[in-house]
Amino acid sequence: MILIAGLGNPDLKFKNTRHNLGFMVLDKFSEENSFPDWEENRRINCLFTKKIIAEKEIELLKPLTYMNNSGRAIKLAAKKHNIKSKDIIIIHDDIDLDLGKIKIGKNRSAAGHKGVQSIINELGTKDFIRLRIGIKNQKIENKKQKTEDFVLKKFTKEEEKVLKGAVEKAVKAIKFFPKENLEKMMNEFNK
Repeated sequence: MILIAGLGNPDLKFKNTRHNLGFMVLDKFSEENSFPDWEENRRINCLFTKKIIAEKEIELLKPLTYMNNSGRAIKLAAKKHNIKSKDIIIIHDDIDLDLGKIKIGKNRSAAGHKGVQSIINELGTKDFIRLRIGIKNQKIENKKQKTEDFVLKKFTKEEEKVLKGAVEKAVKAIKFFPKENLEKMMNEFNK
């Protein structure tokens, strides 16, 4: 089984904010690939849906633990299904990448992302795949603004246009993974 987790915050007030890009990508991926409706697992504290793609069982997971505690739900889901860290893909926003750029990597530090740090802490390893989507926007970046405030803001109309392409590219990358290996995935999408 492959576990694909999108990071975000569950409350409606956080919908379409920069920190919820992981949720947005999973919603688009599940819709385009006709996954069943999302179900809630209260024990793990997540929403999930499953489907077979390329002869591999894929579970999509949205932690309901809030961003900074994302690792709890991911650890419980991985333990429940006996999933190794190499078969976990985490999708999240990245303030250090330019708006709309995606980067796929493995075995990297959290680089200040508290949701990712929570996952590293809970799993006891950073040996999982990360699909990072850039949210840095030079035009509106305010040096005095706290990172915590910036990531919880909604996207502007101009940003939404850029992100539409990034979300579509991320969806293609996720679909590519069950059929190919990580190296091919990185070569194809880290351009």
